[in-house]
Amino acid sequence: MTDRGADTVSRLRAAVAQQGYGSSDFDLNPNTVLPPGRRLRPAGVLMAVTLYTDHPMVILTKRSSALKHHPGQIAFPGGKQDEGDIDVTAAALREAEEEIGLPRDLPRILGTLPAHETVTSFCVTPVIAVVDRPFDVVPERGEVDEVFQVPLAHVMEPAKYIVESRRWRGMRRRYFTVPYGPYYIWGATARILRGLSARMQS
Repeated sequence: MTDRGADTVSRLRAAVAQQGYGSSDFDLNPNTVLPPGRRLRPAGVLMAVTLYTDHPMVILTKRSSALKHHPGQIAFPGGKQDEGDIDVTAAALREAEEEIGLPRDLPRILGTLPAHETVTSFCVTPVIAVVDRPFDVVPERGEVDEVFQVPLAHVMEPAKYIVESRRWRGMRRRYFTVPYGPYYIWGATARILRGLSARMQS
């Protein structure tokens, strides 16, 4: 491992080790009234940082435009925890293998961040990992239109984040974005990245 790679791992480990609270899609919308007794479904997403590239990169996907839910959005590999998954980390690894062809034994898990609650009633745990060597990227047909990478330095820079808004279910909803080239990274993905960014700065 290069000195840059070792430094990246050290910084990520320190960020994961920090105490803190989770986040939600409602962080910027304090007037949102959540239904009482709502049930959140556990899910895991893999925030995989490559160390075999010239600079550390974060692996992201662009969801298929044909999907019923969140078509065309930028997302981490991952998904809901199934009965066969022992925990959310196993769910994230399984989904990453299915969605982008990342072998389950390749990511080196560094830890998890506090969970993020989504407007779609998922309790999403970000699993932080590094990938030390290349692999054959195989996008899941019908689910993933594209697999791409964003520089870790870009999404760890607080100044790159913008708060935007749109109408959603009759209300104005505010959310974070962190654009990169042609990719519009927003919503839960941007919020999770921003949470890690805040930890990396402290």
